[in-house]
Amino acid sequence: MSDYTLGEPIADTRAPDGPIEDRWDSRRFGAKLVNPANRRRHRVIVVGTGLAGASAGATLAEQGYHVVQFCFQDSPRRAHSVAAQGGINAAKNYRNDGDSVYRLFYDTVKGGDFRSRESNVYRLAQVSAQIIDQAVAQGVPFAREYGGLLDTRSFGGVQVQRTFYARGQTGQQLLLGAYQALARQIDAGSVEMHPRTEMLDLVVSDGKARGIVARDLVTGEVTTHLADAVVLATGGYGNVFYLSTNAKGSNATAIWRAHKRGAYFANPCFTQIHPTCIPRSGEHQSKLTLMSESLRNDGRIWVPKQPRDPRPPREIPESERDYYLERMYPSFGNLVPRDIASRAAKNVCDAGFGVGPGGLGVYLDFADAIERMGRPAVEAKYGNLFDMYERITAENPYEVPMRIYPAIHYTMGGLWVDYDLQSTVPGLFVIGEANFSDHGANRLGASALMQGLADGYFVLPATLNDYIARGGFPALDPADPAVAQAETAVRDRLERLLSVRGARSVDSFHRELGHLMWDHCGMSRSAEGLRKALDRIPELRAEFWRDVRVPGTGAELNQELEKAGRVADFLELAELLLLDALVREESCGGHFREEHQTEDGEAQRDDERFSCVSAWEYGEKPVLHREILNFEHVHPTQRSYT
Repeated sequence: MSDYTLGEPIADTRAPDGPIEDRWDSRRFGAKLVNPANRRRHRVIVVGTGLAGASAGATLAEQGYHVVQFCFQDSPRRAHSVAAQGGINAAKNYRNDGDSVYRLFYDTVKGGDFRSRESNVYRLAQVSAQIIDQAVAQGVPFAREYGGLLDTRSFGGVQVQRTFYARGQTGQQLLLGAYQALARQIDAGSVEMHPRTEMLDLVVSDGKARGIVARDLVTGEVTTHLADAVVLATGGYGNVFYLSTNAKGSNATAIWRAHKRGAYFANPCFTQIHPTCIPRSGEHQSKLTLMSESLRNDGRIWVPKQPRDPRPPREIPESERDYYLERMYPSFGNLVPRDIASRAAKNVCDAGFGVGPGGLGVYLDFADAIERMGRPAVEAKYGNLFDMYERITAENPYEVPMRIYPAIHYTMGGLWVDYDLQSTVPGLFVIGEANFSDHGANRLGASALMQGLADGYFVLPATLNDYIARGGFPALDPADPAVAQAETAVRDRLERLLSVRGARSVDSFHRELGHLMWDHCGMSRSAEGLRKALDRIPELRAEFWRDVRVPGTGAELNQELEKAGRVADFLELAELLLLDALVREESCGGHFREEHQTEDGEAQRDDERFSCVSAWEYGEKPVLHREILNFEHVHPTQRSYT
């Protein structure tokens, strides 16, 4: 293909050899340390204050580093991590149902369709138990059983109950725990907090990440902040699809600008579709609302056996209902992984069995659970989720089934990092959803919170110590050419956006991009559709720079200017995402190529050619570097949940 060039292979050289159980301990012991008295001399920039960012900022400051932290919200606690509902995984085996570190490792590698690194995933499973202890010590109000022990429940893709939860507010409660640890360090002066400030470029000097250029979103002032290392904890890029479960402010600008400064972007086509989202209600809608996957523990998913059945759900007898997940996957039933549940919902709706407006919905029914457990017990577990559903739809889910449909949710792709969480730009560390490292082609439910906190509390503080200890941080003059070039690039881009003075709104371009991406790179993808989108994206990008309308100036609060910069980045990222999906000629996890499926309609991997990470280098033509994945402990097989 002429769309890209093939570069040299890339490898993760930081993961130690030896027994997988000992690798993290071996890496930590081999890492150099920084004397506590010397840490205060070093500045570390952390961009983002979600679970990964807040935990990293608090922990690094507690160690003694001077942390300079940024978020574009008005408060660190407004980060999108608050939206996570269902729970966080940990291999504590409180239920005595056969769970273990190895089983969590196995489930995560299998759930990711064998497209993740074994070393990273095993470390994640090891650290998971420490996360729960940390959160409990902070006062996170996890649900408890009658005897006082922490309660757990199941999530998709597993057959044990390892998910700890706080009703349907787990992300919010965990973020409050991390936020209070961060706030303590802000009060102590160890963290210099910059809210309502957005990173717009990365400063790279002498080959190392040494700072960022940021814009104050209230005053419009552009400033440069220098440090010895930069940590990006800025989340995923799901809003490239316009309609997603992400907050409207969630964007990819930080990681995309870092990519353009030399950080490789890995597996951009690995995006996750969440099966339990409230269906869209019309063209006016600007985002979608997620209903927690935890609802699949007790809710049963079904559609009428009669196509386009007009009857209300309670008038359809049991014999005329198709509990299709229980029929197709009897071992896991409604708790199959997200990618499989999503495709199954799409297939029954495409076949004409969907419910609700446009037939784009399936029922999630709690009638059996209410009869079995009683309404008070259901309210205790899911009450806030039921209330949210009723406020949005004006339907009472205690009396009628919820209607759900898949939607864009999480992104498994992100900046490439090694075992130390360091990108291809030395000194640039990437944590949480902003990196690609742990989930392969599909994230199991309740593992995002686990990864974000593992990276921030336990992994990054050890590996960043090693980088700082190895030194080489001469004082960087603000007049240094690298600093001046980054600042000038930011100012020129802002001025260019303001000077177009076209006729179309930023949102109109974003919406058109989203339609294009969902139609051709959503739940299913084909070479024909991907090429069609790849032909249209450059045209749309040219139209954007020719006809976008950004009112106001850059010297004030200007949310249209904020959005314009982010959409401009999405228009570039979208092209790489589509190219990655076209090059990966297989189906795996959430990446479903119509040309590559089994007779049963399941994803068909090509391990011989694509058991690898696709790491893209920025250039006039993207350069593809492949990292070969080796499996010593969980051997790739056809995923089966029957």
